[in-house]
Amino acid sequence: MAAAVGVCIRTPGSLRALFTRPPGVHNGHMTGLIQVLGVVFGVLLISVGIMESFFIRHQRLHRLFLVEPDDVEAVRLWTFNLGIYNVIWGIGAVAGALMLGGADVAAGESLLLFTCVAHVALGLILFLSERRLWGNAIAEALLPFLISILLLV
Repeated sequence: MAAAVGVCIRTPGSLRALFTRPPGVHNGHMTGLIQVLGVVFGVLLISVGIMESFFIRHQRLHRLFLVEPDDVEAVRLWTFNLGIYNVIWGIGAVAGALMLGGADVAAGESLLLFTCVAHVALGLILFLSERRLWGNAIAEALLPFLISILLLV
């Protein structure tokens, strides 16, 4: 693996910068953009988590989560837990984004990047497991994918 990284470091152009930039080194505008997008992503996760956990009985959400009205009570336990997971992920995204402006920028980058990469993977898994939720999968993966790219360049 070290040899592969060594090859990348010697390549010209932006790949070299990608592998030589120390963690936490962005210009101020880029860091601000990443922070805003990270907070937006976190707030979206928290909002979806609250809907899943506490408002799954509302009929307008049944279509969003592909839940039949007769099945709401049967799926309530898993939607409650899934919602809490999303709230926790959202708190992690917000915390990571806010840490980018603090003393331990590398920790903020790591936390936010982990949260984002996980949700890119989860979006792909959602699409592969239920194609009818393609819109939800894009919503879950697109913003964290963008944030991940911004963190890595």
